[in-house]
Amino acid sequence: MKTSQESLWLENQLCFPLYAVSRMVTKLYTPFLEKLDITYPQYLVLLVLWKEDQITVSDISEQLYLESNTLTPLLKRMEKKELICRERSKEDERKVVIALTRKGQELQKEAECVPTSIIEQFKSDDVKANEVVELKLTLNKLLNMFDRKLSEKTV
Repeated sequence: MKTSQESLWLENQLCFPLYAVSRMVTKLYTPFLEKLDITYPQYLVLLVLWKEDQITVSDISEQLYLESNTLTPLLKRMEKKELICRERSKEDERKVVIALTRKGQELQKEAECVPTSIIEQFKSDDVKANEVVELKLTLNKLLNMFDRKLSEKTV
């Protein structure tokens, strides 16, 4: 049984390995994304837009779990790189619609190798492929659970 002091040790925290692994996985993406001249957060936005183009900032914000005040500067930088364009919705001028430019669309073809390259980085004798799949499923469950819990608190 852990003492109350031991419960505050770094190695006994659930948050730390999640945080550290997240940072390390993001670092794995860096060399691949540098070749595309994009950052990891920009890659995430592009992943959303490659699935569904011409969506609102709030839709992107919701899918990426980012506040609009974090997303807006990111989108402005992407617009300067000519990857996206931003314009007010014709139906509701309070909403901003994000659309891929031709350059943003063309980047999709170049980025198709990224997921496979990242999966290659996960190959190890220590961690089996099925464990990575199970981890992703568990993380998705946790993400959905926390999203529901946080949504309930704001309602």
